[in-house]
Amino acid sequence: MSTKLRVSLGQASLAGEHDTNQDFHGAVLPRGHQLASKGIALAIADGISSSAVSQVASQTAVHSFLEDYYATSEAWSVRRAAERVLSATNGWLHSQTMSCEGRFEKDRGYVCTFSALILKGRDLHLLHVGDSRIYRLHPQALEQLTEDHRVRLSAAESYLGRALGTGPRLEIDYRSWEAEAGEIYLLATDGAYAGLDADDVHQAPQQHAHDLDAAATHLVKLSRSRGGNDDATLQLLRIDELPASDAPHPQLRREGLSLPPALAPRMVFEGFTILREMQVSARSHLHLAVDDSSGQQVVIKTPSVDLAQDPDYLDRFVLEEWVARRIDSPHVIKAWAGERPRSHLFVAMEYIDGQTLAQWRVDNPQPALDSVRALIEQLAQGLQALHRREMLHQDLRPENVMIDHHGMVKLIDLANAHVAGLAEYHPDAHILAVPGTLQYTAPEYLLGEGGSQRSELFALAAITYQLLSGQLPYGLDAARVRSPADLARLRYIPLRHHRPDLPAWLDAVLARALHPHPAKRQEVISEFIHDLKAPGP
Repeated sequence: MSTKLRVSLGQASLAGEHDTNQDFHGAVLPRGHQLASKGIALAIADGISSSAVSQVASQTAVHSFLEDYYATSEAWSVRRAAERVLSATNGWLHSQTMSCEGRFEKDRGYVCTFSALILKGRDLHLLHVGDSRIYRLHPQALEQLTEDHRVRLSAAESYLGRALGTGPRLEIDYRSWEAEAGEIYLLATDGAYAGLDADDVHQAPQQHAHDLDAAATHLVKLSRSRGGNDDATLQLLRIDELPASDAPHPQLRREGLSLPPALAPRMVFEGFTILREMQVSARSHLHLAVDDSSGQQVVIKTPSVDLAQDPDYLDRFVLEEWVARRIDSPHVIKAWAGERPRSHLFVAMEYIDGQTLAQWRVDNPQPALDSVRALIEQLAQGLQALHRREMLHQDLRPENVMIDHHGMVKLIDLANAHVAGLAEYHPDAHILAVPGTLQYTAPEYLLGEGGSQRSELFALAAITYQLLSGQLPYGLDAARVRSPADLARLRYIPLRHHRPDLPAWLDAVLARALHPHPAKRQEVISEFIHDLKAPGP
């Protein structure tokens, strides 16, 4: 009886009459653990010809999906993982659209169609938005498995009703079914399927049974020869072998993995040997451990037993590791790089040997301006890495910043991170619950308005002020803001009241970054860092 998952794959793409191919496609056929835990994924995207940047959208959509899906927690179902990855990508594309001419005309923005198939175990999962198509081949016909999200105004005029990048929220078509060995599936953009029929698609895999790339190339060329002038991209997936039907069904696993037992020194847990307890709080337990396969020291974070029945808490718990995997910066903590099956719900992160910024502040009560600037600049780079992925840290404080023994500053604790595009899963979380620590929280959060990159700037400037003076820029008044009247009463305390040795221009820079109204702060963090190093007249 078959115990393996084995497929054949063919892909081909031809540019249309214009110079740039706005289609994009890709596939991941992993081995080992990831094959069992995540399966095989194919994705295809089609830009729209009216946009000069649509090819960026289609490339980003496919690349992000195929990279980020495999970085999601095993505690998530295929559907949850894939939908959240797509929603995050949509959030980024939409933000780019709103910063270009696409904010006035969406068909000029970072917009594309998207279709994907994931084969995990014996189950196929389909995700779709737009008018690319996914077909299943039958002996005498092609079964279209997707719906074209195209609004027809007339026989000659239509437009995409749904696509990636057009709006802040994304409605994704999803369906799942059990696959059968021998089945063939076709993913195609409109420039490919428009010129093909069922006979064409059936004959190609038969004629090129051992080379599906050749079959895919034959089909796109055939479609082009019949008068098409659009970009044409096509993927063929043949399921050669499936795991045994009596193998564990992925849907039988609960979405959340088992809660870990209480960890203790010298205990072996999920391939790690526990060394010592690092921190225990009401929300999580942290232990220093060694990866038995690599010898690398890691931090194991396990959820609080008291919150085990809170699905929102567990979602955010597993999100932390995924966020870390999406960020590539020396100034943001990294997730454990290893891969192996998990039975329990936990997060594994790199171990940073050093001290927190809070500890550094105690050791340096009157630091030089240059020393603080060097630390803040590194911290800013970590924040900017998050912001480039449309994320907010939302808990910036000295305790969540590490300085290693080489002087490298790293942003840690991503548990409160806000990811654009995932708001539909917790639409009010970032408004109703004040994230982070009140002393560093921007006033707009306290007024229930939600946050932005300028809110992170406020926290960064508050930390800068505190490192230099040992005090907070508004005393404790900023943490007490609950109404516009409270906001109006806020008065910035000049830094020179605490440190008369520091230059007068520094107060102007900090006061602007700490303005109670976000619109009056520096526009971006890089502007604040520039002002700290190159003050104006």
